[in-house]
Amino acid sequence: MNKKISKVLEKLENKGYEAYIVGGYTRDMLLGVNSYDIDICTNATPKELVSIFPCASSKNLGGVEFKIKEYNFEITTYREEIKYQNRRPIKYNYVNNLFVDLNRRDFTINTICMNRQGNIINLLMGCEDLNSMIIRMVGDIDKKLKDDPLRILRAIRIATVLNFQIEEELRLKIIEYRSEILKLSGTRIKEELDKILISKNVKMGLELLKSLGITEILGITFKDLVPVGNLEGMYAQITIDFRLPFTKNEKENIRVLKEILKENRIDGKTIYRYGLYLTTIAGVILNVSQKEINKIYKSLQIKVRKDIDIEAQDIVEILEIDYSKKLSRILEHLEDLILSDKLINKRTDIIKYLSENKSRWG
Repeated sequence: MNKKISKVLEKLENKGYEAYIVGGYTRDMLLGVNSYDIDICTNATPKELVSIFPCASSKNLGGVEFKIKEYNFEITTYREEIKYQNRRPIKYNYVNNLFVDLNRRDFTINTICMNRQGNIINLLMGCEDLNSMIIRMVGDIDKKLKDDPLRILRAIRIATVLNFQIEEELRLKIIEYRSEILKLSGTRIKEELDKILISKNVKMGLELLKSLGITEILGITFKDLVPVGNLEGMYAQITIDFRLPFTKNEKENIRVLKEILKENRIDGKTIYRYGLYLTTIAGVILNVSQKEINKIYKSLQIKVRKDIDIEAQDIVEILEIDYSKKLSRILEHLEDLILSDKLINKRTDIIKYLSENKSRWG
């Protein structure tokens, strides 16, 4: 265990409290995966936690959070949750019992605890399910899914990322309650979809979403998907009717990637028009190597319009036209000729071409 983590646990124990790492960090450690989000549960009350960690931020439901180097710590008091509203427990009791606290959690593999000495505490068969590669709900599945429908997507996301199977009873309940996810915000849904789409097991994840009826609920369709390790590249390969909170930049990049994929080719004009970054992402999907794309890019006579070796004033004077939209069309025409290597990007060649084709723009 890292010394930074051990010292936080030791600080709680020195004050006479229990303290255990629980959840994703312990699970990932047992799977040999690095993790930097540390969830600690303790019988110290929220007030006592603030006293022990005065520089930490307080949490709404009691507890504190803070960062030490690369580690994000979240420490919460043991509690039992009695009533939920809008995914949030509105009635709960702080308790002095680890077992009670673990029973409020989502999946058994997230209930595995570890103490400061590195000993594993396995009260709810989490280790057995981890070894069997099973996602199993803790407690009453109906209540857990109705209390927080996000657990439906979390189950699918964790199964995808870890390449686990969802336990059969939970699987059937997810199908039964799948429409509950429409109560979630677009932000929450996108967060889980993002993690599924960026996973190396994305194809499995999408098929799991489909088999559980989630793609139908969200209006997601996909075909012949190619994993690219880039979220915008993944969203460009699917359609989704549900409104997700993409940023303006994400929307534009996805739109452009869809255009490139629709054209189904990558040439100099593609790179010039859409840029090297997005074209490279599309290249992975279209099976065009980055080496080939870079070769095409280097061979371009112009990378942007301002590289055309003539000034707008020269064009106006040669063709005897006024500044107007016509000028933009002329520049587009020159771009096309140069990118097609039908015209050398030299001032003298361009002037000669314009002079010989003056009537074209009359």
